Amino acid sequence: MAEKMAAMLLVAVLVLMTAYQASSDVSNHQYKEGDQVPLYANKVGPFHNPSETYRYYDLPFCLPDDLKEKSEALGEVLNGDRLVSAPYKLDFLREKGSERICKKTLTKEQVSQFRSAVKKDYYFQMFYDDLPIWGFIGRVDKEGKDPSDYKYYLFKHIHFDIFYNKDHVIEINVQTDTNAVADLTEDKEVDVEFYYTVKWKETYVTFEKRMDKYSQSSSLPHHLEIHWFSIINSCVTVVLLTGFLATILMCVLKNDFVKYEHDEESAEDQEETGWKYIHGDVFRYPKYKSLFAASLGSGTQLFALTIFIFILALVGMFYPYNRGALFTALVVIYALTSGIAGYTATSFYCQLEGTNWVRNLLLTGCLFCGPLFLTFCFLNTVAIAYTATAALPFGTIVVIVLIWTLVTSPLLVLGGIAGKNSKAEFQAPCRTTKYPREIPPLPWYRGTIPQMAMAGFLPFSAIYIELYYIFASVWGHRIYTVYSILFVVFIILLIVTAFITVALTYFQLAAEDHEWWWRSFLCGGSTGLFVYAYCLYYYYARSDMSGFMQTSFFFGYMACICYGFFLMLGTLGFRAALLFVRHIYRSIKCE
Repeated sequence: MAEKMAAMLLVAVLVLMTAYQASSDVSNHQYKEGDQVPLYANKVGPFHNPSETYRYYDLPFCLPDDLKEKSEALGEVLNGDRLVSAPYKLDFLREKGSERICKKTLTKEQVSQFRSAVKKDYYFQMFYDDLPIWGFIGRVDKEGKDPSDYKYYLFKHIHFDIFYNKDHVIEINVQTDTNAVADLTEDKEVDVEFYYTVKWKETYVTFEKRMDKYSQSSSLPHHLEIHWFSIINSCVTVVLLTGFLATILMCVLKNDFVKYEHDEESAEDQEETGWKYIHGDVFRYPKYKSLFAASLGSGTQLFALTIFIFILALVGMFYPYNRGALFTALVVIYALTSGIAGYTATSFYCQLEGTNWVRNLLLTGCLFCGPLFLTFCFLNTVAIAYTATAALPFGTIVVIVLIWTLVTSPLLVLGGIAGKNSKAEFQAPCRTTKYPREIPPLPWYRGTIPQMAMAGFLPFSAIYIELYYIFASVWGHRIYTVYSILFVVFIILLIVTAFITVALTYFQLAAEDHEWWWRSFLCGGSTGLFVYAYCLYYYYARSDMSGFMQTSFFFGYMACICYGFFLMLGTLGFRAALLFVRHIYRSIKCE
């Protein structure tokens, strides 16, 4: 069953990749002189608040003669893209010198609107032949120290430099004429004439390599040095931790095995100590086993989702400004992997002798989607109140609900039925006693929270350098393309998480504390809490984000991402601890 499910998912991923390729080849991007090249205005917004973006014509710019909205894919809408036809005409190989777009008399309200935008460092984004364009709409002259002395100017003249190779557009750059400005400092009507200039230049860069310039920023030598330093730092952590764990397995466990064998030969009635003493309790099923099984199911699904996303990234599907590709992949693959969650949760729940598997399946389906849905409802309401492009249209919400209803839920149920019928039994090397042993008093540092702090610190230290680049890409304007390095860091994270959880589980059992099931899950997932703590540091120390909307989006969606991290790494930590516990108890004779 598992092999068939994996094969189906692989086919689905290949279909998704083919769909991406097909969507990018709708136009061959070849033009003749005088042909109209598509230019779309996308959005405007404060430069330091990447989630707070608005429609381009929410500001009173010149409107084109034929205003048309471009139909967008699901991922583009989720990304906040709202493409409309731009007022500029950039026909292929046709140069223009100071072409006037329109003449407007800005009212006091429009002047105030533009001034507020300039004050917040608003930028605009457009797409010309699928190439991104950015620019600021104005500038602030801070002549005096007092903000009341600042002067605000709106750029009136935009200069386009377009590079071509034969019949292809290769590159486009935008410059604003700092001398052609409109003074917006005072609340009065202002007459403004908007102009633009177009220059064409030939280049030898091929069409296939025209997107390379956008990925070069993350591949510059000094950036790569930092990335490699991150990997070396992580590898050192892995080597030290591996050596530490190997010492435990080779020395401490070896001594334990020799001691227990000697005790068995010398005196059968001798009192047992250490982790062998609790062999009748170590495989006692945990409390809240339905929640535990649901957590394992959701964590396994998120792990599968992460692996498939990495596969698509490594084969080059998420090249810079492939609009909405990542969001589309996340939605589709999450829906297709819901069967994994259902199968894993229900099969493990039945192994723990659970009876109400239907309730367990419902809990599995809501464990991650529930908090995500509630967070989305709140943040989408905030975006609607701000009239931002992050607010999803009703039609898009209907599409997502249909995907969840017609794809996610049926696959979750099918996986659950398959898990229930798998008839797998929990493999415990030792019989469980009827009554649990009392756990001896333990020092404070052996409590759950101190152990979680110790467990999360090492995995977090292995990834924190790379986290800055990821945050700067997701919550800023940097471009991240070194997915191979990110994948190596991810593998290191998995290894460190598994090793540290196994080590802490051994110390817990050696202290005769047999309640290790939830402890191993919580210790494995504690890295997610460290990542969320890093969010606080990044927001206040490394970014210039501000405002209620941007703050709520940042902390709201990062809470969901860190919660998913918690479930995924918690599942990994428990699985590693379970393999370890089974191994050591198979190695001794349990009565």
